[in-house]
Amino acid sequence: MEFDFDDCYWHDSILESIFIDRSDPGNNDSVEMVIDWYDQPRSKLVFKKVYLYKATMNFGIIAKESIDMAYITPEDDEDLVGFYKGWKGAFDHVKMNCYVIKTNSTGGEIKILAEGVQEVKI
Repeated sequence: MEFDFDDCYWHDSILESIFIDRSDPGNNDSVEMVIDWYDQPRSKLVFKKVYLYKATMNFGIIAKESIDMAYITPEDDEDLVGFYKGWKGAFDHVKMNCYVIKTNSTGGEIKILAEGVQEVKI
């Protein structure tokens, strides 16, 4: 069952950790995040078949990394469009989403271009 990213209550949930798995480059590029949800038990999100990961995070703040909002961008997102354009048709057959997570605590932003995301209960 596919995880519904937009159906979560993101606001004030806590981003506990991020793990980038490049142990099998090109075959299994994934990003894992442990989220302590505001309204349900914590779980791990696994972004599968990741093609781009961008993060602007600020450190040195003594506070948990609280999430402000998260969403899937429209198809005209500049990073998504730029990715397809930059590869000149090589990935046109691949359907991906651009996932964005913005934080309260440090004003950070994470963008992930991936084919999908799955929730794993922990």
